[in-house]
Amino acid sequence: MILLRRLLPVVLLAATFAAIWRSGLPDQLTWSGLGRNQALLTAWVVAHPLLSRIGYVGIYTLSTALSLPQAVLLTIAGGLLFGAIVGTALAAVGATAGATILFLVARSALGEPLSRRGGETVANLRGALHRDGFSYLLAIRLLPVFPFWVVNLAASVSGMRLRSYVFATLIGVIPGTFVFASLGSGVGDVLAAGRTPDLSIVFTLPVLGPLVALALLSLIPVAWKKWKASNA
Repeated sequence: MILLRRLLPVVLLAATFAAIWRSGLPDQLTWSGLGRNQALLTAWVVAHPLLSRIGYVGIYTLSTALSLPQAVLLTIAGGLLFGAIVGTALAAVGATAGATILFLVARSALGEPLSRRGGETVANLRGALHRDGFSYLLAIRLLPVFPFWVVNLAASVSGMRLRSYVFATLIGVIPGTFVFASLGSGVGDVLAAGRTPDLSIVFTLPVLGPLVALALLSLIPVAWKKWKASNA
């Protein structure tokens, strides 16, 4: 019975993934699809402001929980449809909710077997997150150098508290999300012309510099703790 209860979230997530894949929704989440439908989507957002926001958060949550590769596109779509500020808030909530679902699922009976398959990367992250979970996770979210699912897995099997995980994820994804949502608020003409937005600006020093600085600042408590230990 206990094993069945632990496996149930995994089964539900797999069933959801299969249903969404069969529906063809991932095939619609493309730059060309967004360009073709932006006028229709914009009109729907104007006509149904509350429902459209709830629907957007739901789609973003499912996309994150299922580790679909459309996170950047969805974030830019949020900026396009809702503006940079509201789009950032909605995407951050969806990303945090989806990541939390993955975190809880990874704590099921499949958590340890999956962590072993993650290899040395998961093992190293697991140790760091166990010692200084909030600071490390915040830094990783601010400057995502590891795949999202790997971080979620390592955090779940490290014994990190759910509350720390949720807050570090929410705070950590906001700056990067704002960058993409701001980009999305000005790409309407590009998408309408059938072109793909140029994302190279995201990798320039004016954008990456502040993210790196924030990531380093989040690690100050870890450095302070190590310095105190070395001088004890």
